[in-house]
Amino acid sequence: MSYHFEQINKQASASAVTTAEPIAEHPDTRLNTTYSLSVVLPAYNEEHVIAMTVRDVLTRLDRWGIDYEIIVINDGSKDRTAALVAEISAVHPQVRLINHATNQGYGAALVSGFAAASKSLTFFMDSDGQFAIEELRSFFAFIDTYDAVIGYRLNRQDTWIRKLNAWGWKFLVHLVLGVSVRDIDCAFKLLHTQLLHESPLETRGAMINAELLYKLKQTHHFYKEIGVHHFPRRAGRATGAKVSVILRAFGELFSYATKWKRDGMKQR
Repeated sequence: MSYHFEQINKQASASAVTTAEPIAEHPDTRLNTTYSLSVVLPAYNEEHVIAMTVRDVLTRLDRWGIDYEIIVINDGSKDRTAALVAEISAVHPQVRLINHATNQGYGAALVSGFAAASKSLTFFMDSDGQFAIEELRSFFAFIDTYDAVIGYRLNRQDTWIRKLNAWGWKFLVHLVLGVSVRDIDCAFKLLHTQLLHESPLETRGAMINAELLYKLKQTHHFYKEIGVHHFPRRAGRATGAKVSVILRAFGELFSYATKWKRDGMKQR
């Protein structure tokens, strides 16, 4: 497969779409595209929202009239997340469930989903109900020109401590890896599946988004940034601010940055 790529402005803000208008369904509900789509939904203890999230995605993609699959990765949940997804999958064969016997981490869940993706494009979104799948429609207008289209959160609906952590993480990733985007960890990204299969990701924790963007940069692939709405959590608890998650991300950042630098020197 060959792609036509357009050079991105060095300043991410210049290439971003930043509308904050209310979300509205396009008058023509069918999406005019030749691409097929794999939707990857990582989930950990999301029994209160997972069924609603999956059904929202099913409804929207059916209306768009595209060839799609929904891959839910149950990352060792201790609640009824897996059972609820299995019930939906029994009725809707487009929904596939991947179970991790134990909790392996956010990155591990995404990696399993990416490996299972069989459609031409892969999109991933968190399962906690903080994003609206209909905003994905606008991303398709750019996927012929760019290798990836990545979202950034408008009016981020998180606690001040999570926002502070995100600011510090963004600064650190820029310092260590040279990655500069508006919102590194926004879980609303669309990519060509071939890229994910050709260069499997190595990290398994919260470092996964930073790795993805770093490797796109290192391999001279380009992305478009688009603002997407962010909503308060419907239910459940976020785990991204846990000390163990943060420490694992720091560990992966420095260990893999060292490895990638060493590998790069060997290739010269």
